[in-house]
Amino acid sequence: MTFGFGAGFTPWVQRLIIANVVMFVLQNMVPGFTAMIEFVPSLVLYRPWTLITYMFAHGGFGHIFFNMLALFFFGPPLESRWGSNEFIKYYILCGLGGAALSFMFAHASIIGASAAVYGVMLAFAMNWPDAPIYIWGIFPLPAKYLIASAVVISLFSAFGNVQDGTAHFAHLGGFAAGFLYLKMDRKGGGLFTRVRKMVTKSGMKVTPGGAPADQVGAVGHMRSAGPLRGKGAPVTGPTETQMLNDLDRVLDKISTQGMNSLTAGERKLLDEASRRYRQN
Repeated sequence: MTFGFGAGFTPWVQRLIIANVVMFVLQNMVPGFTAMIEFVPSLVLYRPWTLITYMFAHGGFGHIFFNMLALFFFGPPLESRWGSNEFIKYYILCGLGGAALSFMFAHASIIGASAAVYGVMLAFAMNWPDAPIYIWGIFPLPAKYLIASAVVISLFSAFGNVQDGTAHFAHLGGFAAGFLYLKMDRKGGGLFTRVRKMVTKSGMKVTPGGAPADQVGAVGHMRSAGPLRGKGAPVTGPTETQMLNDLDRVLDKISTQGMNSLTAGERKLLDEASRRYRQN
């Protein structure tokens, strides 16, 4: 499956793919290596590291190939929009969600990045629900329908006790953890998301910056429609116009390069903007 955004590699997507490939090679070269890193629900208290390591092991070439293919397609747009730190936190959280649901409902050992990758796919669909995903490069399907189908299949397979060697509860756990995280409004960009919400509440208009709002990585450009300072508070430091221009530039940088690309001065600017908006 492909989509037309072509975001390319981003830092954590690249690291995750490399790590998974390295671990897969070790699985096939070192006897007993898989047993050391797989997640076994009944042994989690004695092997807590497997809550993380199981996400980097796979059961065969097809298993790792399709997981990494999905990560390559769906991961970069999210990491570009959210920033690398938020992306990797979300990825690990979804993987832990897969282990948690397997612990509660399943007894067999599990391996694979599927829970984390399914969480990434869900986040993609929630950010760009109508983005066309081309199945086998031919049939376009909106992302929201593709992910909805995957959720339904996982539900029926898990609770229908389908014995096909697939960790369906892990898939559901990845979906569930991702959905809860996103719905709690702790998703992508952290401070970036909160600042943009406060910008809207403060009376500043957000208008498209020459690209569709639903385009991957697109960020609205802000134009002042009211006072930036709190009620009755004198303006200190940069003028409103200058601060708006600087903040606009920083938000564009976050969109294209992620939160990790910000300098100390740019982070300070976001903190100052956040403080001022909260006063309104």
